[in-house]
Amino acid sequence: MLVPVIMAGGSGTRLWPLSRSLYPKQFLPLAGKNTLLQSTLQRLSRLNIAEPVTICNEEHRFIVAEQLRSLGKLGTIVLEPQGRNTAPAIALAADIATSRLYGDTNRENVDPLLLVLAADHVIQDEATFTTVVEKAIPMAEAGKLVTFGIVPKSAHTGYGYIHRGEVYGEGFAVDQFVEKPDSATAQGYLESGEYYWNSGMFLFKASRYLEELSEYGPHIAKSCEAALHGTTKDLDFVRLNQEAFLSCPDESIDYAVMEHTNDAVVIPLDAGWNDIGSWSALWEVNEKDAQGNSTRGDCILHDTRNTLVHGEERLVATVGLDDIVIVDTKDAVMIAHKDKVQEVKQIVAMLKDKQRSEWQLHREVNRPWGKYDSIDNGSRYQVKRITVNPGAKLSMQMHHHRAEHWIVVSGTARVTNGDKTFLVTENESTYIPVGAVHALENPGKVPLEMIEVRSGSYLGEDDIVRFEDRYGRVEG
Repeated sequence: MLVPVIMAGGSGTRLWPLSRSLYPKQFLPLAGKNTLLQSTLQRLSRLNIAEPVTICNEEHRFIVAEQLRSLGKLGTIVLEPQGRNTAPAIALAADIATSRLYGDTNRENVDPLLLVLAADHVIQDEATFTTVVEKAIPMAEAGKLVTFGIVPKSAHTGYGYIHRGEVYGEGFAVDQFVEKPDSATAQGYLESGEYYWNSGMFLFKASRYLEELSEYGPHIAKSCEAALHGTTKDLDFVRLNQEAFLSCPDESIDYAVMEHTNDAVVIPLDAGWNDIGSWSALWEVNEKDAQGNSTRGDCILHDTRNTLVHGEERLVATVGLDDIVIVDTKDAVMIAHKDKVQEVKQIVAMLKDKQRSEWQLHREVNRPWGKYDSIDNGSRYQVKRITVNPGAKLSMQMHHHRAEHWIVVSGTARVTNGDKTFLVTENESTYIPVGAVHALENPGKVPLEMIEVRSGSYLGEDDIVRFEDRYGRVEG
């Protein structure tokens, strides 16, 4: 049995303003119609796989569930109370894949192969990827810990490298994992032909990983095992023992296991891999015109070469540009030279320091019930476009500082306002006073589209008291 383990954490700060803390790159359709997370699972279609185990954090849980559900591959979603790097996350997946928490039956005697993948990678040649994974399966079944080494195309200084040793089956014994090199060292690695980029993808038996982790990272193994005691199911999610998990060391699988084990094997992978770690990396994998330009959205380019333009709602026009990245979203525009795009994370740090919301949220915000778009605001008012999915319901709640006016544009709303519940249909409106306990539900078969006008002395999202919520939220 081959169990995909999808690592869906991370914030993707180098792809701001498209990637935000609460909606990072793995949930965006950056290299096609599907999101990177969805593409990660879809590229496994040629393999005989079981249900996936996806590791993510609390803030992203509903995004993950919705995107996996749309593929019909919900599987098991494990919520980390706080990120502790890859070694603990994979240990959780290994423990879960051999326990009652995985699937609908008692699987305590099952020892599956775990195919560990990041949710934010692009692989253009999926047929070759499948072939390489199939070649790695016998080695993993024999007890080896297989990692996939990317055949380098350049002397890249942004990746760690793997130095291969003696031939082993379809791959090589791992001689050494090395840190990100300087330019001269990376050039030497490239010319030698003996080094691969460290992809962070792995294949091994669940039991073998746990054995090696117990040997070389016992504190991690014990903390993760303890975190599964008292585990609870919450809707589609597995919640851990928070106190136990937070005691776990923060270590990568490379540091905790792969650099120490005698059973590490690397198998070369040349399948158009890219970790989309920057805007220049996205430009590399995207289709380009004859001048080397990659565009998305409504764009007009004149005398422009080797430039990436990502527009969303308005026309973006360029004149006389070379090697530039332009990203235009509803609430931010970012312009950078391709050689400097790694420094976009500095902008995110400045936004956080200034306590601005743009590092964390888009103007359009997804919720488990639908989404809202803040289209206008002032000192004592805010206007939102709200979409409520069919059958969905916002929490029963009240606000201390604001009143709300709701205008239905299309669909039907079931509104609770104090002790009254009634329907509001297209071109009708209703008013929620300050302090009134209220709820909003879409009882229909089509999305409910509304305009909400807030007015009051404080309009922040944290002015909310929840009395009942079908999604188990306390805040947010």
